[in-house]
Amino acid sequence: MVGCLFVSQNEITMTTVQKLLKEMQEEANTTRKMLAIVPTDKMDWQPHPKSMTVRALATHIAELPSWVNMTLDTSELDFAATPYNPKKLNDNAELMAYFESTLADANARLSKAADADLLPNWVLRNGDIILADRTKEEVLRMTYCQVVHHRAQLGVFLRLLNIPIPGSYGPSADEHFS
Repeated sequence: MVGCLFVSQNEITMTTVQKLLKEMQEEANTTRKMLAIVPTDKMDWQPHPKSMTVRALATHIAELPSWVNMTLDTSELDFAATPYNPKKLNDNAELMAYFESTLADANARLSKAADADLLPNWVLRNGDIILADRTKEEVLRMTYCQVVHHRAQLGVFLRLLNIPIPGSYGPSADEHFS
């Protein structure tokens, strides 16, 4: 995994793009398990008025792979010029299909990239306010971190709904191994 102290011999010879593809697929496996248990009948539930609904949070997680294409194919995102307009998903089947679609598109696009494509800067802004100005590689890593961050939030939401949580990097408290 990129950024860990323990690196396999195979990873030493991998390009940055290959490492990003590997990490995206590893995180997708965990994300898929979490999204698969989102209950359709709880899509509009939220734990606090300032929190997103389960629908909004799960949709955001499912759409985050699309940031791979956006990052590689553009130089910026300006929230002032492009207001956020999430897709309306009505049930778990639509959620899973959306995630698989954005993931497949991201995998296809990143597979065509070269390490040099990751070097230019990419800007996240809201009009004149610069929120982030990073290399495209750093933006992709930030996107992966966003998936993990929001997936953890979703885990808390689901725990509060008394839904057993799958493990992420090992077994969860709900999984029992003999």
